[in-house]
Amino acid sequence: MHSSPVIQLGGLNFDLAAIAMILVTFLIVFLLALAGTRRLSVDKPGKLQNFLEWVVEFVRGIVASNMDMKQGRSFVMLGITLIMFIFVGNMLGLPLTFVSGHEHPPIVFGHEVSVDAFTAAHDQGKHEVEISWWKSPTADASVTMGLALIVIVMSHFLGVTRNTKHYFKHYAQPSIAFLPIHLIEQFANLLTLGLRLFGNIFAGEVMIAVIAQLPFYVAWLPLSVWQGFSVFVGAIQAFVFVMLTMVYIGGKITHEEHAEAKH
Repeated sequence: MHSSPVIQLGGLNFDLAAIAMILVTFLIVFLLALAGTRRLSVDKPGKLQNFLEWVVEFVRGIVASNMDMKQGRSFVMLGITLIMFIFVGNMLGLPLTFVSGHEHPPIVFGHEVSVDAFTAAHDQGKHEVEISWWKSPTADASVTMGLALIVIVMSHFLGVTRNTKHYFKHYAQPSIAFLPIHLIEQFANLLTLGLRLFGNIFAGEVMIAVIAQLPFYVAWLPLSVWQGFSVFVGAIQAFVFVMLTMVYIGGKITHEEHAEAKH
């Protein structure tokens, strides 16, 4: 396996590849949005404008399926941002990769990179460490768990501020004895939301790296097929992440009006 280019600052580890790929993803999404909205036309919309309009309507459908649009209108832009960022991020590691071999830790910004990886390699008798500088940001667990944490914290904040009574009442239903189960559920939501995205994208990139090590005349067909499949998986995972985001937010800000009306 390739090592990540990690440096230590203030006792914290920073993955330079993940940080760089997050910035690249931000830039691509920004340029897509800018290009698609620069010359808006009602009569003759361009292909990119049509695509972005489809994305907007697609996200509106996701929001509408989980909450009333009077409440959900303000979350449409959140959904658009997430689905574009995650999809673009998922795609970055598919077409190319950049791996460099080093016998000694390289110096970046005056700090040695991946010191622990070199120490472990030398202990195993290896003389070279391969460092991966280009990958999908969503193939890093810290990135996907960070996104998941933002979503979960946001959903709870919205529940407390917009649906206070029913938010706290939910934890005691059907009785206060279920409080620990409800608390475990919230923690499980965080883990599954972040790890599902990470696991699918990371596994896809590992598979691509394994196939790419085969001779070209053997690897080109399975590599092409797997990359095409990975595009499908990346799109599905972006959709699933946004869908679950709206499910969690909708569940926190909406109380069971229909159930109460029946009673």
